[in-house]
Amino acid sequence: MANNKVVAIALMVALVVVATMTVETEAVTCSPIALAPCAPAILGGAQPTNACCAQLVAQKPCLCGYKRNPSLRQYVQSPNAQRVASTCGVTVSC
Repeated sequence: MANNKVVAIALMVALVVVATMTVETEAVTCSPIALAPCAPAILGGAQPTNACCAQLVAQKPCLCGYKRNPSLRQYVQSPNAQRVASTCGVTVSC
């Protein structure tokens, strides 16, 4: 009878561990050059293209790092960049 309780507890612990595991996703390679399709929209005020939005979505995990980078901050925080992000449906909170 005691063995059944030990097995049941071990099974419950295993289920809890499996249930709380996070799913690993593909790592994003942060590369500001990947946002090159957005240059006309960010630098010149053009409408963002589908390619721009796709890259912006893909680079979303990197955007806070870009904001902290003194060389990139002016581009990422510009009014045009904020408009592009909004148009593409990308929200950044950092």
